Amino acid sequence: MSFPTRPLGQSPLMVSPLCFGGNVFGWTVDPSTSFALLDAWLGSGMNFVDTADVYSRWVPGHVGGESETLIGQWLQKSGKRKQLVLATKLGKDMGDGKVGLHPKYIKQAVDASLTRLQTDYIDLYQTHDDDPNTPLEDVLGTLGELIQAGKVRAIGASNYSAQRLAEALDCSDRHRLARFDSLQPLYNLYDRAAYEAELEPLCRTREVGVINFYALAAGFLTGKYRSAADATKSARGASTTGKYLNERGLRVLAALDEAAAAHQATPAQVALAWQIARPSVTAPIASATSLEQLQELVRGAQLQLSPATVAALDAASAEDG
Repeated sequence: MSFPTRPLGQSPLMVSPLCFGGNVFGWTVDPSTSFALLDAWLGSGMNFVDTADVYSRWVPGHVGGESETLIGQWLQKSGKRKQLVLATKLGKDMGDGKVGLHPKYIKQAVDASLTRLQTDYIDLYQTHDDDPNTPLEDVLGTLGELIQAGKVRAIGASNYSAQRLAEALDCSDRHRLARFDSLQPLYNLYDRAAYEAELEPLCRTREVGVINFYALAAGFLTGKYRSAADATKSARGASTTGKYLNERGLRVLAALDEAAAAHQATPAQVALAWQIARPSVTAPIASATSLEQLQELVRGAQLQLSPATVAALDAASAEDG
């Protein structure tokens, strides 16, 4: 099986219509399961995996780098580096003053990631957060040096406002610096307004690829969490039910249930298919902790929704509705 790949912004990268979120590696899945998931992801016809240096520092006893380390071990064992479009991020607090986007730290962080990943290049290197204390010209200039050195193929931004992303793109044009070819924003059927209002038109106009995180709203859009009692089902349950379990959230789930029945699919597959069909979205990011969940993601990428279904989902999830 293979999926038609999509260009990521103006970069040379061609990516599958879904991206595997690597935050689970070394956190909610052990090494052997991580390896099996990565093998199955490529085996299913997908080629895109996203991680970050900070994954999974929030776990007691972890220091960050756990996800990258497991991916690196898998790359060495599998020999499949050239089949993979590998994305990682820097800038979140790694402790000991390792935070932000100062040029000196960028150079340290990329080398640390390359070492953990056991590779000599990163396909997509992303700034995990904006750093208002470092001039954009310095950030983009340094990231451009990494591209010139062959350590990085393309660069992207995560968690940037539309204003700051526009400033960064203008800075690249003005000073002929490397440009952000991707944006990683929060976006899904529930979390729509922040992206659609300003970021989406900017990304379309400036040809910036979009690889949105929380594509399944931390599991809520799978239909797994429908009451407060469901919060105990996973490590993410409590935060998920707290944010999404309300009148609008239940309306979204009802629309997903109806669409899933009409298309002989599951709510998760429908939620992913709705995003993949959106012209501004390159590849939603979603995670799986089992081979069964991974196959559900893959089937979501195969699903073609009818215009009537898309319209019904749009209406049900409208934030002013």
